[in-house]
Amino acid sequence: MVYRELAAQPQAENDFSEFLEGLFTALTDGRRDPNDVVRDTLYQIYCGGSRGFDQIAGIPDVGNLSSAALVVVHSFDPRNITTEPEYYSEIDVAAYLERKPFMWLWQMFDRSPLGQNALLGHRLRRMLAPLIFHRVGENFKCWHYVEWSFGYNLSFGDNVVVHRHVLLDDRGGIEIGNNVSISDYANIYSHTHDIEDINNVDNRVTRIGDGARITYHATVLAGVQVGIQALVGTGAVATSDVEPYHVKVGVPAKTVKIKSHRTATARTE
Repeated sequence: MVYRELAAQPQAENDFSEFLEGLFTALTDGRRDPNDVVRDTLYQIYCGGSRGFDQIAGIPDVGNLSSAALVVVHSFDPRNITTEPEYYSEIDVAAYLERKPFMWLWQMFDRSPLGQNALLGHRLRRMLAPLIFHRVGENFKCWHYVEWSFGYNLSFGDNVVVHRHVLLDDRGGIEIGNNVSISDYANIYSHTHDIEDINNVDNRVTRIGDGARITYHATVLAGVQVGIQALVGTGAVATSDVEPYHVKVGVPAKTVKIKSHRTATARTE
């Protein structure tokens, strides 16, 4: 898909770049704990002003904040919140905690007044992605409200587009190839629970091949291999492998068409 090239007004573009460059430096240069940087940044995004979190105590009316307001302020700090994946028994705690500040910044940015600004959001998510995921290729584009599990088991090839409200459950690992499109509200899983015993979790690597498309509200279950140039149709549930060039729809997903190799290849050039 070819997107239009859009830009903000010159001063806004300069300010966007300055914000992102300064933020990236603060997160990665080792001078400060990334948790502190995220805490301060979220405070400024949500509350405004130029003061960092460590200066809040100097604001005269900080003692007059309600209990609810204080809870909000504490929740800007990644060390004061927990996420669902942190409760999973197979989590690599060290790997997750290393990424947690960047993940919390991503998620809270999306839910802030800035979250709908695609001009800024695409750049911020592209900046944070290599700090979170196992691998991120070139030209990664991610829209808002995307969720994942651990992050460190998730890989993206080149020219991947992930649309709104997508769930990427990488507990067992998800490998996404080049030129892949994942449409709004799609779900891709890499773990499953035993029918008899819910505590018996089976993690399986799920792979999405080059040029594949997972379309609106589709679901790919754990361990499924989606072949190159394959397509999982709207609302379909892929319970078994999707062969290269196959178009599968329905529940469970079944082949209704096989793409022309020549046509599919031409669309990726």
